[in-house]
Amino acid sequence: MSHLDLAVLGAGNMGRALIGGLLRQGTRPERITVGEPSAQARQALEREFGVRATTDNITAVREANVVVVAVKPQDVAAVLKPLAPEFARSRPVVLSVAAGVRIAALRDWCGNQIPVIRAMPNRPALVGAGVSGLYAPADVVATQVDRVERVMGSVGEVVRVETEAALDVVTALSGSGPAYFFLLAELLAQAGTRLGLPAPTAHRLSVATLYGTGLLAHSGDGDLPRLRAEVTSKGGTTEAALRAFGAADLAGIVERAVAAAAARGRELAQQYVAD
Repeated sequence: MSHLDLAVLGAGNMGRALIGGLLRQGTRPERITVGEPSAQARQALEREFGVRATTDNITAVREANVVVVAVKPQDVAAVLKPLAPEFARSRPVVLSVAAGVRIAALRDWCGNQIPVIRAMPNRPALVGAGVSGLYAPADVVATQVDRVERVMGSVGEVVRVETEAALDVVTALSGSGPAYFFLLAELLAQAGTRLGLPAPTAHRLSVATLYGTGLLAHSGDGDLPRLRAEVTSKGGTTEAALRAFGAADLAGIVERAVAAAAARGRELAQQYVAD
């Protein structure tokens, strides 16, 4: 694979996670430049990671073959429009992790000949255990897609999707998904407390169960129905709980929740169109 020269625009949580992940995988710090307006953030980047940070985004992207857009969705247009002339010269691949901002708008702001890829990571990327949905239009060449996958793979798994619309579902499932699991763990702890456990004990049991279950699911073949069945003895306590979930239409509740999140993602995307 060809070498990676990376510019990261925005040093928030995801930008920092990607920088840290790439450095852990062997990318040299001199190959990463960050565009960041905050002096405090720039100093922290240089101190903690040894990368170069600048207020000048044009300087940041000048030598890059991959430019990561890691700013808030409402700031993407203002960040990208001034860079279009530099992009026309250097022709990097632009990777956006800004939720909801469509490729049509990104290309309009970057210049229509610039290859653009979108990725939707999730919050576990902050600890190197994320999963990202990635969409690359057909006209982006394979070497550029490979570079972008290397960047996103530094913080977890990467799953390619066939359409940009699929990213709305990715956002609703894995992007928002950590909140769903946190809510379930919170509710389990509350139920344990109401049934007589001290609150700290119930909390500790719930958090440890969440962590261990994730490891168990990830360590094998990921066959979730089989893993669930292995915990469920016929006529036992787990079966009783699962029957209660079924009676409450848990499957329908989850489907409606994910559908609501996907629909809201499509609504929000309408705010970020080219002008």
